[in-house]
Amino acid sequence: MKTPGTASLHLSTHIDRTAEEVYAYASDPSHLPEWASGLAGSIEETDGRWIADSPMGGVVVAFAPRNEFGVLDHDVTLPSGERVHNPVRVIADTTGCEVVFTLRRRPEMSDEEFGRDADAVTADLAALKRALEKG
Repeated sequence: MKTPGTASLHLSTHIDRTAEEVYAYASDPSHLPEWASGLAGSIEETDGRWIADSPMGGVVVAFAPRNEFGVLDHDVTLPSGERVHNPVRVIADTTGCEVVFTLRRRPEMSDEEFGRDADAVTADLAALKRALEKG
């Protein structure tokens, strides 16, 4: 993957469900393992914090407070202590909604690492779509 000229890449998918349904599902951290395998193989709430078993090791996931604007931003604190902010929006449209994830390139990332992150986010968005459109 060729890295864009900016430090961010917007990745999205259309989901044939209302924005409210998608937001309600995706904003519940307990659902992360069902659709965000790039982040969480499992997750558990411990002392008011969500701790995920990720491919990087144990990480802390903190979502923005629930809101009516479709903002699903979340911070992931890596095992190193580094905090990564992940902007995510659920945007209503006439036939469902669009989920947009803004992937930010961290300064030390190579083109290959950024490409792998983009592929993982794309796969997670596809899994979110499948989870919400099944049945």
